[in-house]
Amino acid sequence: MYSLIKKALFCLPAEASHNITLPLLDISHRTGLISLVRSEVPAAPTTVMGIEFPNPVGLAAGLDKNADHIDALAALGFGFIEVGTLTPRPQPGNPKPRMFRLQAQSAIINRMGFNNKGIDHALAQIAKSSYKGVLGINIGKNFDTPVERAADDYLLCMRKCYAAASYIVVNLSSPNTPGLRTLQFGEELRRLLVLLKSEQATLTALHDKKVPLAVKIAPDLSDAEIGLIAEALIDNEIDAVIATNTTLERSAVQDSRFKDEAGGLSGAPLTDKSAHVIAVLSKALQGKLPIIGVGGIMRGADAAAKIAAGASLVQIYSGFIYRGPELIREAALAIADGKA
Repeated sequence: MYSLIKKALFCLPAEASHNITLPLLDISHRTGLISLVRSEVPAAPTTVMGIEFPNPVGLAAGLDKNADHIDALAALGFGFIEVGTLTPRPQPGNPKPRMFRLQAQSAIINRMGFNNKGIDHALAQIAKSSYKGVLGINIGKNFDTPVERAADDYLLCMRKCYAAASYIVVNLSSPNTPGLRTLQFGEELRRLLVLLKSEQATLTALHDKKVPLAVKIAPDLSDAEIGLIAEALIDNEIDAVIATNTTLERSAVQDSRFKDEAGGLSGAPLTDKSAHVIAVLSKALQGKLPIIGVGGIMRGADAAAKIAAGASLVQIYSGFIYRGPELIREAALAIADGKA
């Protein structure tokens, strides 16, 4: 069924297809027709960050930026849902077109630019949702907030979303917000982490619960840089790390007419690059905090490889666009087989 739907949707520009598909998914959920595309995902409880996940395959941030479609997406069998990236104030993102399908390479390039309706809108949507599962909230800075004031935006979003989140993700790695990736390095990273952990302690006392804090990093890092990031995460007792975001590298898509489009590349070209970052990161972290693996999971074997490299959970996005809900089941089964 999904292959037929995909053929129709892929006749439209990428962002238009996205904007049509999610409301249709909501209608399918409300009418019970979602069962036509859903695959039964086996239960495989996994405890990470002190949270029990019903299965280890989640939806990555970016698909449901504004938390408008949580219930319908959850009905497809994801073990957890991550919404965002959300910023303090609504912002339109970059000019269109800003998303491109590279079908021959099973890839996507996007330069969305944290387009979202703002943290307050998302929290209102979450409050209306009936979803009771694991919900990650991914936060970022507004495009016009200077990098040196980025902490203000992250802290504001943390305070607002803390009570609603199962875990919070600090996105430092989108290539589409100028200067953002510089926050992954050196003293800038350490200063930010100190502030975030201090705020987490304050909010834990205020709400009488600890909401884990994860940091999302880029794939375009040297092994030495990964090691330094790992050291900073350990020193500041961050609860998890998500590896990885999209890549700026284009070597795998030189045959595409979209190869020179600015933005982050995701999908199959990221499979091995992401797995390498996870492996290096896992060695550097020495089991002191878990990794959520994301990037180029296009089939079950890719998900199992992320776990083998050192991840405890995985997330999908581009693979979900190309493969549909069947990938959730396939990934969960492959991970279970790899652990057997």
